[in-house]
Amino acid sequence: MTTSEERTRGERTRVHAFRDDALGEHDAVGLAAAIRRGEVGAAEAARDAAERVRQVEARLHAVQVYVDAPAPGAGFGPFAGVPTFVKDNTDHRGLPTGHGSAAFTPRAARRDAPFVRQFLSSGVTVLGKTRLPEFGFSPTTEYDGAEPVRNPWHTDHSAGGSSGGSAALVAAGAVPIAHANDGGGSIRIPAACCGLVGLKPTRGRVVPNAQSRRLPVDIVSDGIVSRTVRDSAAFLAAAESYRRNPELPPVGLVEGPSGRRLRIGFLTDSPNGVPTDAATRAAVTETAATLERLGHTVQPVELALDPRFTQDFLVYWGLLSFLLGATGRTLGTDFDRRRMDGLSQGLRESYLEHWHRTPGVLRRLKRTKVAYAAAFRGLDLILTPVLAHTTPRIGHLSPAVPYPALVERILAYVAFTPINNVVGTPSLSVPAARTTEDGLPIGVMLSARPGGERTLLEAAFALEAERPFRRIQDV
Repeated sequence: MTTSEERTRGERTRVHAFRDDALGEHDAVGLAAAIRRGEVGAAEAARDAAERVRQVEARLHAVQVYVDAPAPGAGFGPFAGVPTFVKDNTDHRGLPTGHGSAAFTPRAARRDAPFVRQFLSSGVTVLGKTRLPEFGFSPTTEYDGAEPVRNPWHTDHSAGGSSGGSAALVAAGAVPIAHANDGGGSIRIPAACCGLVGLKPTRGRVVPNAQSRRLPVDIVSDGIVSRTVRDSAAFLAAAESYRRNPELPPVGLVEGPSGRRLRIGFLTDSPNGVPTDAATRAAVTETAATLERLGHTVQPVELALDPRFTQDFLVYWGLLSFLLGATGRTLGTDFDRRRMDGLSQGLRESYLEHWHRTPGVLRRLKRTKVAYAAAFRGLDLILTPVLAHTTPRIGHLSPAVPYPALVERILAYVAFTPINNVVGTPSLSVPAARTTEDGLPIGVMLSARPGGERTLLEAAFALEAERPFRRIQDV
């Protein structure tokens, strides 16, 4: 196989970097095992990963900044020697943190963020930082006046957001895993767009996110995107070894499906009334049928959210943009909120019109856990789409789109994922199908009760074994 492969079929372009080098076709667990056995060296793996990144970066535009001299992480742990990237909204000592924004000039971080310390404890080698949309607000990684991050399965399409840079690199085979975080779907959305596994942990499962822990509703969880379920399971076990939250049931290392028969609810249309397109609906229905063949009981379920949930989340989203605009000088002394992009400014201006609703919005958002718990009565998991429609082309969700049209498009797309952020429950995206016309991945989502990551991972292992995830290098 060539060092980098691009295939054009009509207007379709696919990009990947899989080749015969130190990384081969290993996932992170497999690469770490090869390093432990002495078959490859950690320095060799870092060098070859850097070369893979260079091969795909001209097309994907996924990297924000590189580490000049990558230092190996801890010499132990499940990912010892595995090359990776940190998302550019999280501090890594010596590198600037830009948050995807042109509103300020970032300065080098003086220390690692708490999550980065937790991540490094798994043994990873950080090669740099990945791009995200401004402040992680968008479900696509696009910009005003800069190249977007492109989907390696089809470069005319979005890689998702906000962890779009991380997802693009992992899907293209540049690195086996990469850091991601999720405040409204930002792990699960790019995982769905790029054919990856994306686990948003329970609130408090990993160390608190530095940006959101002081907010009235902490909606952000850190994690990774990966190509295999076992990598996501190994990450969670490593994170738990570094710090276990005693208020949550332990997960441990999940290594395969469970023999337990589950009761699984499913719904195909969002509780906020947004209809799901035919391809996504079919992916959920087929996954439900697969779970039934595996011996689980699958039944329709209703999630009776407050009808104001979507607008309440939008007001809260605007509050976050307002706070960033008000406190931006803590990021850079030259911060100018007038240079924030169209989505950030639109959210801020919308919030200024509706700020008086904030107390009621916060009360209702915090009560969402009641409706969520009611839906789970008698159930172990709930199966839904990740997104209401398949991955859009670049430009559909660009921050250059006028705000009223843009926010309408976003709400018609991101119709499922925010619920877990508000309630703080774990949720997992796995690849399930591909679009007929463009061959783009379609993800489905499994959600659990608080602390239910083990059940999620066991079910995901079963789906992966029954219907192995399509690999970009094989298409």
